Amino acid sequence: MQLHQLEYFVAVARQLHFTRAAEELHVAQPSVSQQIRKLETELGVRLFHRMKRRVALTPAGETLLPRARRVLSDIEEARAEVQELAGLRRGRLAVGAPPSVSTTLLPRAMAAFHAEYPGVTLSLREAGSGDLIRYLEQGELDLAVVIMPARHPALHTTPLLDEELVLAVPPDHHLADRDSVDIAELRETPFVMFGEGYDLRVTTLAACRRAGFEPRVAVDGGEMDSILRLVAAGLGVAIVPGMVIEPGAGVRGIRVDRPALTRRLALAHRRDRSLSRAAREFATIMRRLARR
Repeated sequence: MQLHQLEYFVAVARQLHFTRAAEELHVAQPSVSQQIRKLETELGVRLFHRMKRRVALTPAGETLLPRARRVLSDIEEARAEVQELAGLRRGRLAVGAPPSVSTTLLPRAMAAFHAEYPGVTLSLREAGSGDLIRYLEQGELDLAVVIMPARHPALHTTPLLDEELVLAVPPDHHLADRDSVDIAELRETPFVMFGEGYDLRVTTLAACRRAGFEPRVAVDGGEMDSILRLVAAGLGVAIVPGMVIEPGAGVRGIRVDRPALTRRLALAHRRDRSLSRAAREFATIMRRLARR
């Protein structure tokens, strides 16, 4: 059993597709198929059910997957520790964040980090907080910005930023000239809703229900970029972080007074893995930018 075979196996298990796994790994698809067959031959079991358009893990594959991830994670941790000795002249740092952060605060942090440590390759994964916590637990991310509370025994979190949530409306909306709004006033207003798994969806539903109504949903299942475009197009309103309301975005942000809506962002990493020097430096940059 070779290390690259485990890497190929984990990639196929993640994508459930040989071609997409090969694209992720930047290798030819036949090479991935060949190495998986060799691994199956060595183990004496089939790891995947091959179907016409996709694959699925067999029970043997499901048993191997967490162990393979753990091996790769341990190898990556050892590599990271060794690379620290190189003074961050090379290496890799995997960072995750919700879409609202990855379109605002995170690009500035990544640019500042890259300017100081150009030899370290940065990878970014956008997802909701729940998914990011799972990726951290599985060892696929070194550091992530998550929404508090993020109670998980395997994770360590440090507060980063408290941000205000606002109501995004199109410029010609009847509320657009208001400085503030109560949630109760939105009983008959159509909403553009974030997809399942996003904390902003949970926050919006909870605020409306506390005001005694279920929101009228015009469009369901969006992400940050599409939410803002749909609001700008006049399909509805949405609760979004104030930091995403920028000039030229085609939407206006209105403060929500009752109830006032805020959320706390935190930096999270696995408790059982010490932060690499690269992750520590990146966290320092993030905290510095957040204070501004």
